[in-house]
Amino acid sequence: MKLLIINPGSTSTKISVYEDENPIFDQDLHHEMSELAVFEKITDQYDFRKKVILDALKEAGIAIESLDAIVDRGGLLKPLAGGTYRINEAIVRDLRNGVQGEHASNLGGLIAYEIGEQIGKPAFVVDPVVVDELDPISRISGHPWLERRSVFHALNQKAIARQYCREVGKAYQDVSVIVAHLGGGISVGIHHKGRVIDVSNALHGEGPFTPERSGALPVGELAALCFSGTKTLPEIKKALTGQGGIVAYLGSNDVKAMVEKAQTDPEAKNIIDAMIYQISKEIAAVSTAVNGKVNAILLTGGLAFGKYITQGITDRVGFIAEVRVYPGGHEQLALAQGALRVLKGEEEAKVYE
Repeated sequence: MKLLIINPGSTSTKISVYEDENPIFDQDLHHEMSELAVFEKITDQYDFRKKVILDALKEAGIAIESLDAIVDRGGLLKPLAGGTYRINEAIVRDLRNGVQGEHASNLGGLIAYEIGEQIGKPAFVVDPVVVDELDPISRISGHPWLERRSVFHALNQKAIARQYCREVGKAYQDVSVIVAHLGGGISVGIHHKGRVIDVSNALHGEGPFTPERSGALPVGELAALCFSGTKTLPEIKKALTGQGGIVAYLGSNDVKAMVEKAQTDPEAKNIIDAMIYQISKEIAAVSTAVNGKVNAILLTGGLAFGKYITQGITDRVGFIAEVRVYPGGHEQLALAQGALRVLKGEEEAKVYE
């Protein structure tokens, strides 16, 4: 099976071509801010991004007619259960209308669908960020005005959980594992019998602080700050996501450099250690969802390359379960695997309505 994988980001579009689970082409297409500035809305970038993708494939000598399927990471759709969805008119409608907001990832599904329609092949989305499998009890926030939401690194988390299951010879539906995705954003989820029954909202102010996000803040002080007249709403939003966490304390979101700095700088060490501490607290907290009966704790994402961080977490949570480390992101392969499970008849494609 030959698969085109499309994974759009805010200033780049990562594309790959896989033959089964083997990559034969991989390219990160960077877009200059000057190129994107001419577009008023993200959806206006559609023709530009599609042309860049098709031009890159043509230059690599890959005919779109040779593809068996097109796979996209999915965008801000309505909350849905994890799995592989064949892109249909309902998905196209909600991505185009931005049913949960605008994001560059919305473009991927639209492009994948059109290419698939052009060559008569299926297009899929796999485990988008809006995967929502929370138990009812985990939705309760503490006040009926607000309900906890599931927004996390679903694609990579589920891929790593499945990889662990293959290594130990167990089915994903038969284990309870905690997966901590450690990157610019950090999400910690408990995977129980094939569902992520609780997870920190990686985007909207839950869980540990990260290289550039504030995580959970003291809510009383935050509420007072919002109405103090000293900060605007855009400033507050940037403090929560983009200019919070390590970059707010140390002026840089380069964690590798900050860990090196921590060897001689007590302030840097204190902040890095505090992030490790908060990640560990989140892991321990979510273990209570299964009464502490956890098969393994899996650390993944870009920060998992750092031994100082992974060892610091392991030292604090190793009493709960075995800790395994899977550095980096695995999104392109995870997207290919999600489509292959459907194409090979191992599972049925889900229907989005």
